Amino acid sequence: MSESKSNQNATTLSKSTASSNIRQPQQRMAQSCLVLCVDTGIKQTNQDCFDTLFQLKNMVDDVNLCTTPDQCIQILNQVDYERAFIIASGSLGEHLVPKIHGMSQLDAIYILHDNKCRYEGWTQNWTKIKGVHTNINEICEALQLAVKECDQDSTAVSFLTVPKMASTKNLNELEPTFMYTQVFKEILLDMQHDEQAIRQFIAYCRNNNSLSPINIDRFEKKYHAQSAIWWYSSCNIYFMLNNALRTLDADAIITMGFFMSHLHQQIQQLYEQQVNSYGRKPFIVYRGQGLLKSDFEKLQKTKGGLMSFNNFLSTSKDKQVSLQFARRASRKPDMVGIIFIMSIDPCLKSTPFASIKEKSPYKKQEEILFSMHTVFRVGAVKQINNENQLYQVELQLTSDDDQQLRLLTNRIREEVGGTGWQRLGSLLLKIGQINKAEELYNILLEQTSDESEKALYYNQLGYIKDDQGDYEKAICYFEQGLEIQQRTLPSNHSELANSYNNIGSVYNKMGEYSKAPLYYERALEILKKALPSNHLLLAILYNNIGSVHNSMGEYSKALSYYEKALEIWGKSLPSNHPSLATLHNSIGNVYNHMGEYLKALSSYEKALDIRQKSLSSNHTDLATSYGNIGLVYCNMGKYSKALSFNEKALDIQQKNLPSNHPDLASTYNNIGMVHHNMEECSKALSFYEKAVKIQQRTLPSNHPHLATTYNNIGSVCDKMGEYSKALSSHEKAHEIRQKTLPSNHPDLAQSYNNIAKLNYNMKDYSKALSCFERALDILRSALPPSHPHIKSVKESIEIVKKTIKISCGAGHSNNTIIIVLFCFFLLVLMWMYV
Repeated sequence: MSESKSNQNATTLSKSTASSNIRQPQQRMAQSCLVLCVDTGIKQTNQDCFDTLFQLKNMVDDVNLCTTPDQCIQILNQVDYERAFIIASGSLGEHLVPKIHGMSQLDAIYILHDNKCRYEGWTQNWTKIKGVHTNINEICEALQLAVKECDQDSTAVSFLTVPKMASTKNLNELEPTFMYTQVFKEILLDMQHDEQAIRQFIAYCRNNNSLSPINIDRFEKKYHAQSAIWWYSSCNIYFMLNNALRTLDADAIITMGFFMSHLHQQIQQLYEQQVNSYGRKPFIVYRGQGLLKSDFEKLQKTKGGLMSFNNFLSTSKDKQVSLQFARRASRKPDMVGIIFIMSIDPCLKSTPFASIKEKSPYKKQEEILFSMHTVFRVGAVKQINNENQLYQVELQLTSDDDQQLRLLTNRIREEVGGTGWQRLGSLLLKIGQINKAEELYNILLEQTSDESEKALYYNQLGYIKDDQGDYEKAICYFEQGLEIQQRTLPSNHSELANSYNNIGSVYNKMGEYSKAPLYYERALEILKKALPSNHLLLAILYNNIGSVHNSMGEYSKALSYYEKALEIWGKSLPSNHPSLATLHNSIGNVYNHMGEYLKALSSYEKALDIRQKSLSSNHTDLATSYGNIGLVYCNMGKYSKALSFNEKALDIQQKNLPSNHPDLASTYNNIGMVHHNMEECSKALSFYEKAVKIQQRTLPSNHPHLATTYNNIGSVCDKMGEYSKALSSHEKAHEIRQKTLPSNHPDLAQSYNNIAKLNYNMKDYSKALSCFERALDILRSALPPSHPHIKSVKESIEIVKKTIKISCGAGHSNNTIIIVLFCFFLLVLMWMYV
C-alpha cells in the first residue's frame, strides 16, 4: 500500500514588534563569474602580474591563475559557475581553445599577445574568442562590459498580465519573485542598521571568500553610507547583490540588508536633489539585455500589464550603448535581445532613481540607477529591422496611485502581516526557507521579555518543527505557547483555539487519532462562539477534522468536513490561494482511498496548479503534490508516470528536508511501490527499507505509517518467496493497526488479506479463507460496493473455496495438482491489491 501525503497546516500568528539587530546565519553566497588567466610565464610575485590581478579583481572576485591548459580544464570542470571567462596567451590559447570551446559555462575567450597579426587568423574560426589584444587594459575594458552584460541578462523579472489583474481573487497567480522582492524591500528598508551589520558583512565575506581580500580590506577601511553607490558601481558587490535578489537567497539578502538600505537612501537623496533639473517633463532611458525565450514569451503576453525588475536597475541615456548589449544577447541561441525604451515621469515617486554620474567611478556611462523592485506598465513590443531575436519594448514607469498596483501591493502586505523581523520570519516561512526562519525565531525568543511575543515565537517554532517532521518538539513548543496563553488570555480567545488546532494537527500526523479530535473540538467550540459561520479559521478546523476522519477510514465523514471547508474558502479566498491547494490535496486523498482514481487525480492536479503559481519552485508542498500524483498514477497502473512524479518529489525533499524526515520515508515507500508493481522486487525492497529506517527513528513505534511500510516489505518478500520474513512483517503491520485503527478500517482488511495470501502459499487453506472473509467484512463496511479491492477479495475467496474443494475430493492425482497450480497462479494475478 502506498502513502498519500497531506498538509495539516497549523495557522500562524503575526504581531508587530520593534526591530532589533539579529545574528545572521552564514552560508556562502553564490558566485556567478570566474576569470581564468592561462600563461606558462605567470608568476604571482611579478609586479606586472600583481597589477593585472588587481585590475581584474576590481571587476570579478574569483580570478584564478593557470600555467598549463590541463590546469585550466580541470578548474572549469570542477567549479559551478554560470559564466567563465578565459584570458590566454597566444601560444597556449591555440592549444587550449579546441578543448574548451564547447563548454556551456564558457562565455568568452580573450587572447593576449604582442603580435596581434600572428594570431588573428586562426581565432576567426572560434566564435567565443572576442579578439586578440596587445595589452591587459583592453581586455579589462572588454571584460567589464561582458561581466555587466552577464549581470543584466540574469536580472530577475516578473510579469503580471491584464487578466490576472482583473480581480483581487487572481492576485495569487502572480509570480512569487514579484511578491517576495516587494516584501523584502519593505522589510529591509523599515529596519535600522548599525555598524554591527557592516562588521557582520565583512566577516561573512572573509569567511566565505565572497569578495577578494583586496576589496574586503578596502571596504572595511573606507565604506560609509554615502559611498554605497560608488561601491555598487566599482566592484563585485553589485553582482553579489543582484544575484542574491535574483535567486531569492534569504541569507545573502539579510546579510546585505544594510547595504541595500544605504543604496536606496542615497538614490532617494540624489533623486530629491535632481528632480527639478528634469523640468517636470517625462524623459526616456534605455536598457539593453537578453531575456530567456521563455521569459520573452511571457513578456509578449503582458501588453498593458505589469513588468517588474526585482533588483536595482541600471539604465542609460545612451541608446547606442544599450543597443549593443541587446545585439550581443541576441546572438545567444537561448536568448532574445531586448532594448527597453523606458518613459520616466520625474514627478512620480513610486521608485526613486538618480543619475549616478558624479558618484560612480565610470562617469562616461550616463547611468540612471533605479532602486530595487521597479514596476513598469508594458507597451508595444516590436521587432527591430526584421532581426529574429532582437526587439524593442516600450515601458512606462508606474505611479504611486496606479490602482491595480496599489491593490496588488496591499494584498501582498496582508498576506505577510506584522512588522520588522517578525514580518521577515513570516515571509521566510512562506517561501520555504524553514531553517532560516527557525534561527530567526530562536533569536527573537531569546531577546524578548514580552509574554505575548513569547507565545507567538513558541507557536512559530512549533509550526517549523511540525514542518521538519520533529513532532515531539512541535508538541512541546505548541504547549509552551498554550501555557502562556492560558495564563494571559480569556478562556474564549481565538488564539487559544489556534493553539488547540495546532496541537491537534500534530497528533493527527503522529497517528494519535484518539487525541487529535479532542484538541480540534476545543478549538471548534471556541471559534463557533467567537466567529461568524463563514470565518476562514473555521474552514481550517473543518479541513483538519476531515483529515482525522480520512486517517481513520471514515471517508464519507471526511468528505463532509472538507466540503464545509471548501464552501467557506471558495467564497472568501482567491482562486489560487495555497489553503485551497491544501484542501484539494485532502479531497484527492479521500478519493484515492475510495478507489476513485480519476477524481483523485483531478483534485491533486488542482492542488499542484495552485502551488506552482503561488509557491517557490523548491517548496516542500510542491513535493507533496508531485508525490500524490505519482501515487494515483501507480494505483492506475501507469508506472512510468508514477515514477517520474515521485522522483520530482524526492528531488525537492532531498534538497530541503532533513535526511530523516517522515515525508522522505513516504516518498521512498511510494517509489518502492512502483518498482514492486513493475516486478522489480529487489529495487522495491531497497526503497521500503530506506523508509522503515527513517520511520523507526522518527515515529512512535505504533504509528500507522510504520504499519504501511511493514506491510509493503511483507508483500514484496512474499513475491520473492521469503515467506517467513513476509509473515513477520505482515504480523507487525497487523499488530499496529489493531492497536491504532478502528475495527472497520480498510488497512486492517489489507493486513488480513496479506496474511491470507501467505497462508494460502503455505497450503493452510482454512486459515486463508478465514482471513479473506474477515477482510471482505471490513471492506464492505468501509468502501463503496464498486471498489476494486472488494472485487479482488471476493475473487480470492472463490479461488480458495475451489482449491479446498479440489484438494478434499480428488486425492493427489496429477490433474488435481495441475488444477491447484493453475488456481494458485490465477490467484496471484488477481491479488494486485497489496
